[in-house]
Parts: sequence; structure tokens; C-alpha cells
Amino acid sequence: MTTPADELSPAARYAAARRRQRDERSELARFRRRLEFELDDFQVRGCQALEEGHGVLVAAPTGAGKTVVGEFAVHLGLATGRKTFYTTPIKALSNQKYLDLIAVHGKASVGLLTGDTTINGNAQVVVMTTEVLRNMLYAASPTLDGLGFVVMDEVHYLADRFRGPVWEEVIIHLDPAVQVVSLSATVSNAEEFGEWLTMVRGNTEVVVSEIRPVPLWQHMMVGSRLLDLYSAHVDPTEVRADPPLNPDLLEAIRRAQRTGSARDVPGRGSGRGSGHGGTGPRGGRSGRYHRGGGRDAARFPGRVRRAPRPVVVERLDRDGLLPAIVFIFSRAGCEAAVHQTVAAGIRLTTAAEAATIREVVEASCAAVPPEDLAVLGYEAWAHALERGVAAHHAGLLPVFKETVEQLFAAGYVKVVYATETLALGINMPARSVVLESLVKWDGSAHVQLTPGEYTQLTGRAGRRGIDVEGHAVVLYSEEIDPVAVAGLASRRTYPLRSAFHPTYNMAVNLLGTLPLDKAREVLETSFAQFQADRGVVGLARQARRHTDAVAQYAEQMRCHLGDFTEYAELRRRIKAREGNLSRERSVVQRQQARGSMENLRRGTVISYSRGRRPAHAVVLETIDGGFDGPQLRVLTDERQVRTLTTTELPHGVSRVGAVKVPKNFNPRNPAQRRDLASSLRNALAEGRLGDGGQVRPDQAGDHGPRAGSAAATDDELARLRAQLRAHPCHGCSEREEHARWAQRWERAVEEQEQLLDKIHRRTGSIAEDFDRVCAVLGELGYLTGGGAGAPGEPPLREVTDDGRWLARVYAEKDLVLAECLRRRAWDQLTPAELAAVVSTTVYEARTPEQRGPGPVPGGRHGRLGQALVETAGIGDRLAELERLHGLPVTAPVDMGLVGAVHLWASGAPLVDALDAAELGAGDFVRWCKQVLDVLDQLATAAPNDRTARRAHEAMGLVRRGVVAWSNV
Repeated sequence: MTTPADELSPAARYAAARRRQRDERSELARFRRRLEFELDDFQVRGCQALEEGHGVLVAAPTGAGKTVVGEFAVHLGLATGRKTFYTTPIKALSNQKYLDLIAVHGKASVGLLTGDTTINGNAQVVVMTTEVLRNMLYAASPTLDGLGFVVMDEVHYLADRFRGPVWEEVIIHLDPAVQVVSLSATVSNAEEFGEWLTMVRGNTEVVVSEIRPVPLWQHMMVGSRLLDLYSAHVDPTEVRADPPLNPDLLEAIRRAQRTGSARDVPGRGSGRGSGHGGTGPRGGRSGRYHRGGGRDAARFPGRVRRAPRPVVVERLDRDGLLPAIVFIFSRAGCEAAVHQTVAAGIRLTTAAEAATIREVVEASCAAVPPEDLAVLGYEAWAHALERGVAAHHAGLLPVFKETVEQLFAAGYVKVVYATETLALGINMPARSVVLESLVKWDGSAHVQLTPGEYTQLTGRAGRRGIDVEGHAVVLYSEEIDPVAVAGLASRRTYPLRSAFHPTYNMAVNLLGTLPLDKAREVLETSFAQFQADRGVVGLARQARRHTDAVAQYAEQMRCHLGDFTEYAELRRRIKAREGNLSRERSVVQRQQARGSMENLRRGTVISYSRGRRPAHAVVLETIDGGFDGPQLRVLTDERQVRTLTTTELPHGVSRVGAVKVPKNFNPRNPAQRRDLASSLRNALAEGRLGDGGQVRPDQAGDHGPRAGSAAATDDELARLRAQLRAHPCHGCSEREEHARWAQRWERAVEEQEQLLDKIHRRTGSIAEDFDRVCAVLGELGYLTGGGAGAPGEPPLREVTDDGRWLARVYAEKDLVLAECLRRRAWDQLTPAELAAVVSTTVYEARTPEQRGPGPVPGGRHGRLGQALVETAGIGDRLAELERLHGLPVTAPVDMGLVGAVHLWASGAPLVDALDAAELGAGDFVRWCKQVLDVLDQLATAAPNDRTARRAHEAMGLVRRGVVAWSNV
């Protein structure tokens, strides 16, 4: 209870007055005075921690306003004369943050560094991608002088398996005097992450908020009906595990599945989709509907497709739920959705809004040549924007994408069809978010959304200061279960897992400034090792429990006649030997079965087992099944065309003769099948076959040679069985009871060994990986000390001259680049050819169909062709070296962009480059910018001047037209 001021003692009143004066004069007070809104408690706590000189970790939901704490760090840096670096995971977010900050602090105070863009790089406030800061730290850049604050936006990105390690490198290597502001989405182990930050950075305040400033309602759309996901009494701000589902939703799904459609059902409430503008009645009867209701709905055969995209837009518009972001996990799907919506005649803008949109579009694209606008589909894109509809994905041209972001943020675009890249930090909130599917392609397979991903995507719904509530909508289809949706929406466990691992560039940079033992110590301070060590504590606890269990089982299997451990081992060896003999027999049988099915000619009549009786067929063709053995395409005596495999015929087939198959036989022709089957049956009935053979009774049941029983004649098995019978424990009356305890003891011992192995592998695992990386570098001559040191002791490691320029090459395939340069594989290339070959080290096709080289300028034996062959060979040799040292293998170089980049760098028009690339304009630009990034590194890091000059020239050739356009 707060004591009233008039009841305080004079000393207490004086102290309170001093605190108020101090607070009013604080930088936080000055910062708050220029804001147009009141700060939430978690924002105040984060800012106060910063002003008190601490680092801070802020974990809060998307849209909660955690960037305010980062903006206060900028304010504090400017007020105290210290530099502030604001880092982001992607260039688009850096560009947006740069524009936000210059709007507040002016162009003179703010700079931008994103690898391919440098604006006012020595400013007091610099926005940059995290990789740029990492590179600065390793290069000991003078730009770091006077650095006081580093804001790490989207710091949970350190879980990304490709780029995540960069965040940890920065956190570990920053000067201890720098205050780090880590901004993260809500994660369930924020305290653990905060403990690690305190360990490596000093005192770090952990500020966690799970409260969304704008409540989020969860819905599903069944046909054109928009229904609440949860029942009436569920509070969206306090959803617990297993929330009860809305009975009206379950009934709508049942009706839709029964009828095969999702028409509105008269007389039933439809939640917020009931036409009440978002304030409709919420259904009751929730007590007996919970997760069991979802399973009940699944009893009906699913036949209902999700609502058409124009129908979804019309429904959202009617219920006042626009603007909306519709997440479609496909670029082509996003473009198709825009086309479908526009083709349906939907217009979401007024005439005045459409005119404003046209003005913005024309101003944004004024620098684009008219001939390129036609190639880029400008008119269709602009027409859709004027109607308030757009797509947003990584394949979109950057200037188009930036225009969409600008118009959506300003409220002119009402519906954006987007891929999940939009969910990463870019400031495009909406009133509603729609998910068409709960499955996405992760680059290698279709996977279910995680609760964290669902939260990140739906977190865009609800604009702070504009909307009183946000809405998340999942479109119902036969593949989606409302129980699964509720599970995603209600789960609160999103652990942050480190993806840190040592790289070649990291190794030479560390060893360039630290001795090996110190470098290993630095790596052992990583969050990855911190989590591994914590995991070891739990594993050690399990290991102790297993030790107790092993002792108890050993006591239970004790036998008064002898050592039951020895007896159990004999039984185990007998079982293993029998299993080996059985497998060997199966291998022989499979080989014999395959042999019986090989080299069969067209027209051969075969006999094979089908259930308990033999079957007959005539061979139409033999198919090479690869590792699975031959396959036979046959016509059975029942007129069926079948493909028989060795899996179906474990005992193979018997040849019983032949019949003539007409040359023009067509297995799809019923009459021809009937005639051939009739010939087969007649020949079998009469014993009259084409080669004079006759089906004998002994042949009819013989389907290939059989392997004999090896167990009956195996000497080793006989010896073990004799030892077993002679063992004292064999005569124990409780032998089988002891044997059951022995089986439990064996399993416990095996699990114990596995646990101990896990503990061993986790303890010092990062440093051991670092040793393997160093061994590869030593073997190649980038470090001294060769490939291995004395037993139990790592070799002395020092960076060689080659290693020193490798330290300046930052790329995923850093060692491939270094080896190509060192072996002078690219020395004879022209600038355009150099750009083309560099593309192989950055480009990765999204699908297997996009992989592989197209036509190579000059042919395979030309200058570029030979450089590509040598580059691929270097990549293959490095991959083999990584395998030998137990390291993850670097992906092979990808030549899919070579022709397109060569054309572009040679001055070809955009249409030719895009045709050669078979990519969207945005993808082509993105890959070209990555090529530029590597060329820029080569221009300063290449070991010879000629290659460095060619790299600089190549940059000028690639950076033109669409690749050079940007609104920043």
C-alpha cells in the first residue's frame, strides 16, 4: 500500500522530491516528452536499465513496441556523444530502420551500411546488417571507435542455421564497455538467454512481456463463414493449453463435410462473421466441446476446399477486417492470388486513393527505362495496386517491394498476399492476418508450422493505436484440423536454440589475434556451448539414475548356481549369430530371386507364388529397377497388366516356356490383352509352349532355388549352444526369470553408454569442432601445424600469409573462394566471366529442377568453362576433406546462374538475363547483389592485383539497371 505524501516524514518527502527531480531531468524523461504515446511498463524498465548503464534483453510479442527500447539507445547515444549501431538481420529491415531514424534525427546524424550500400558510414548513428558489424569487429575497423551502444534487432534470429552464428560472434567480440540492446520475439527461455548474456557481457537486465497491446482473436473461415476458433468464455489475451473449441465451428465443419460444401447454415450464429461488423454474438455451449470435438469432426470424409481468394477478401471487407495480410507460402501463389482477386472485379480503393497510388508508383519507378517496365509486368502490378491489392515476396523487384510496403503502411493498399519473409521485422501491420495453409516448404521438405512461426505470422494483426483488436484467420480445408490450429495458437513454448558453429573465416580471424588455447576459450563462451553444458547437467542426472537401475537389475538377475552375466552373454551371442545367419540367408534368397528375374525375354512364360497357389504370366518387358533389382512388366492369365518386383516375389520366378507376343501388342488395348491371355491359358492347359517346354507338376510349385538352413550346419552356432548347455546357470529352476532381468540390465547398460557418449560429445563440443576446422586449414596451409597434433594435444596454430587474406573473405563458401583464388583458377577470366564464376559460390537453386549449368559462354573447353570445371573440382575436394575430418560438408557450387550473370555483366538487356536465369526479377537482383558483395571482398582481399582489378571492374558491370535501383 502506498503511503500518502502528507503522512511521510520530512526526510522521506525530501527524498521523494529529489527522486522526482532526478527522473524529470533524466534522458528517459526527455525521450518520453517527444513521444506521442505513453510507454508500457516493460518499455520503461528496458529504458531505465539502459540509462543505468546495463545491457538489456527485451522479449515481447510482435507489435508490442520493443523497438522503442532500441530507439532510446539511439537517443542516449546522441545525448552522451557516443556512437550507436542499430543492427538488423536483413537489408530490407535495415533500409526501413534507416528511413525511420533519419525522419527523427536527420540525415546528418544517421548512416547506413548493408554490404552493397554505404551512406554516411561515419555518422553517430549507423544502421547495418549484423554481418557488417561482425566484419568490422574482425577487421578492427576504426569505425568502432567511440561505440557505446549496439541494438540487435530480431536477436532470436541466432537460431537460424545458416546466418545465426553471426549474432553470437558479435555479442562475444564486442568491447565490454559497449551496452548491447537485444530485441527478441517472445521466447520461453528468455531467462536462460539473459543468463548467458550476463556471463559474456556483464550485467544484463531481462525484460519479458507476454502481453499483446492489441488483443488477438482467433478465427477459422469455413467456406464464406467466419467463425471464432474458441468458445465464448475464452479470453484471447489469456489463452491456456487445450482451450475449448467453438461448437458452432465444429458444427459448420461437420455440415460442410457431409454435404461437400460450406454454404451458410440458416439460423446458426457465425461468431464475428455474422454480419455485425466484428461485434457479433459469440456462441455458447462450450462446456462439453473441447479437443474431442475436433476429432469428432474428423470422422466425416473431408471433401471441402478452402474458400476462394476473392470470397475471403469480400468477407473481410464486409466485416470491416481490412487491411489484411494473406500469407501464402509460395511466390507463384502470391502472384496468382493477386491476379484472381483483380480478375474477380474487386476494388478496395476510392477514386482519390487510386489516383494517389498512381502518383506514388510513377514517382517510385521514374528511373526505370520503359523497355524494362514492360519486362517487369509494370502495368499489371500498378493496376492491382490501384485496386488496393498487391503481392510481397523475395522474388519481387526491390523497388516494387518497397513501393508496396510504403503504400500498405500508408493505408492505401488493403490486401497483401505475402510469403513468410514479410513476418521478419518489416513494419507492415494489418487489422487481420489470414493463413491459407499450416504447411510450408523449408527448402528441402514440406513441414508443419511451429507455434513460434504461427505466432510470428499472426502477430502482424492489430495495429497499435489504430485497432482495438486484431484478427487471425485460418482458412478451413480438408487438410486442416481445428484442434491443430488451437494447438498452434495456444502454445507458449518457443525455446531459442543456438545454431552457432565455427567457420573457416572465424578460425583464421580468431587465431590472427589470439593463441589457440585462448581462441578455444572464447568459443566455449558461446550460447551454443552454454546450452550444451546445461544439457549435460540433465544428462548427468539421467546417467546417475541409470547407474542405480543397472545395479538393481544386476542384483535381481543374480543366480546361486553361477555368473548369470556370463550366461546372459552366451544367450545374446547365440541370438545375434542366428540373426546374422538369417540375414545372410535372406541376402542369398534376394540374390537368387533377382537372378531368376534377370535376362527374361519378351514372351517368356513364368510361374510365381501368389498366396498359396502358383500364378502364371507372360513377360512383356524387363525394367531396370536400380538398387531394388529388376522389375517385370507382365500380362497375367487373368488379362491384367502388372509390374512385379523382387519385394513382391521374395522367391523369384520359374521359367516354364514361351508364347509369341505380337510385335504391335498394345497393353492398353483390351482386345489384344484378351487374345494374349487366351493364348497363355491355352498353352498352359495343353502343355504346349513355344520352346517345346511343358509345365511339370514339380515345376508348378518350384519358384526359384532356395537357400538351405545355415543355422543347422554353422559350427560357431553349435559351439555357442554347447557352451550354453554346459553353463551352471542352465540348470537353474528360475533361469527364465533371471533372463528377463538380464534383458532389462542389458538395455539399461546400453542406454547408460549412450548417455555417457552424449555427455562426452557435448562437453567441449564447440571447441572440438573448432579443432577440426583448424585441422582442415592446417592441412591446406592456411594455418601452421599441419593436420593433427600430438596425441591428446592440439598442434600449435598460427595464421599463414594465405590465412591472412582468407580472414577478409566473408561468405558461406569462404574456403572454396579462397582455394580458387590461391590456385589461380580465375586469373585468366575477363571481368564479366569473373562475375559469372563468382555466382557459383553464392547461388543456391530453390528446387532441384533449377540446379545444373545452362549453356556456358565459350563452351565447356573455353576459358570460362575450364574455370567452372576447376571450381567444381575444388569444391568436391574440399567436401572430401571435410568428410575425412568429421565436419559438415559444404554444399557444392551451383552453376545455375552462370549464363544469366555473364549476359548481364556483358551488357545484355534485362529480358535476356531473366530468360537465361529462369528467375523472377527480384530473385535475379538479390543474387546479383550477393555476387557484388563477394566481388567487393575480392577487390580488397584477392592475393594478386590482377584479380583484384578485375573484381572491381566486374562490380561496375553488374551494378547497373535493376541491380542498382533502390529507394534508399
